[in-house]
Amino acid sequence: MIKLNVLDETSRLRSVVLGTAICNGPIPKLEEAYDPKSLEHIKAGTYPLEKDMVIEMEAFNKVFEKYNVKVYRPKVIENYNQIFTRDIAFVIEDKLIKSNILPDREKEIEAIQFVLDQIDPNNIITTSDEVHFEGGDVMLWNNHIFIGTYKGDDYKDYITARTNMKGVNFIKNLFPNKIVKEFDLVKSNTIARENALHLDCCFQPVGKNKAIIHKEGFRDENDYNYLVNLFGKENMFHITKDEMYQMFSNVFSISEDVVVSEKKFTRLNNWLREQGFTVEEIPYAEISKQEGLLRCSTLPLIRD
Repeated sequence: MIKLNVLDETSRLRSVVLGTAICNGPIPKLEEAYDPKSLEHIKAGTYPLEKDMVIEMEAFNKVFEKYNVKVYRPKVIENYNQIFTRDIAFVIEDKLIKSNILPDREKEIEAIQFVLDQIDPNNIITTSDEVHFEGGDVMLWNNHIFIGTYKGDDYKDYITARTNMKGVNFIKNLFPNKIVKEFDLVKSNTIARENALHLDCCFQPVGKNKAIIHKEGFRDENDYNYLVNLFGKENMFHITKDEMYQMFSNVFSISEDVVVSEKKFTRLNNWLREQGFTVEEIPYAEISKQEGLLRCSTLPLIRD
């Protein structure tokens, strides 16, 4: 049996589900794109090739092997995108919460059924259809659960709005002893530089008290200020709109002092090293064309 335990984003990782790029399927049609960055690359003819994405995911897997992390991979479904396991479920404490994902992606959770079968069924939480959240919007920090959402009345018009206030309230009810704080994120269906698809596209804690943040990703400046007050501005690495677009905030922590990052993120990686982190640099720029990066590709099951 797998004894789930995830209390934060940075404690030593022991077990994770890493997505797969094998048999990823053909380049989507324009109307099949789920986000503006994929749309941009489909139009430009620069949409990532399966062979390149497989190499990138294998580089990530090698880092997990180096740190003796137990890695599960989804069963491969023919012609299906299974890279972003963070979207399909997430773990808080000893509970695995299944996301209500976009209908076209429902098969993704079936591909990790062999993992779910090793978890106490009482610890697997499902919700009703009107409750929306995805793991990229849910982040744990000390006694906090941070949740990205979109509060606009036009929520249903945004394919990029993945977590609603019903989702936020569901988590609040499930974890009454936690401080659950939601953040209203900027959304765009068409302009990637104006879209924070998930909270981890504009913010992420690293180490014990540091964080990466993109101020313009928040619709309400009070939400940004909340995080600045919590972490302290001197502990935050502020990223530009272009760096958000490249997914600088979507790195992944193996422990409080080891961060996996994209090798081209020179400014960020230098800062992380200055703060005392070991930075494991890997190529992940092709996968980033689908508006997801390292955190998006992982579903942590056990941390210390």
